[in-house]
Amino acid sequence: MTASQGRSPVRRRAERATVPYMGRSLALVRQAGRTHVHRRGELLLVPAGAAALPALERFYRRCARVEIAARLDRACRVAGSSYSSLAIRNQRTRWASCSAKGAMSFNWRLLLGPEPVLDYVVWHEVCHLHFLDHSPRFWALVARFCPDHREHARWLRRHGATLVL
Repeated sequence: MTASQGRSPVRRRAERATVPYMGRSLALVRQAGRTHVHRRGELLLVPAGAAALPALERFYRRCARVEIAARLDRACRVAGSSYSSLAIRNQRTRWASCSAKGAMSFNWRLLLGPEPVLDYVVWHEVCHLHFLDHSPRFWALVARFCPDHREHARWLRRHGATLVL
């Protein structure tokens, strides 16, 4: 699944008071001496200064592995399929991909968008385990598992470039 990222200059979110997380807004609390990000409810305790951005990316990568693995496992059970591996990446041109051998790769930036969009991308890739193309049969399967897939794909096309820290 391709992404159109980096088209427009966007103010870095790490400089802001909040960051998005699956449709919610988490407040950033900068703490001198902190080396990693810790979530406490709707707060993210982050390092102060230049260390904040790399620490936030590591946090999102860790969370993406947990969130996506759970969704992927559940979707595969429902769809009667299985995948061989899961990678969380920082792709510039793709939101996710599925290889012929069932290797799944997802962009951690999906966690910066709404939760239903993440769910749609997971279903899209799980359906590729059945059809490695974008044929009518593929889209019919996507629609079966994710009836609002067009709406979510449209959101990703319109807002994908803004999913940056």
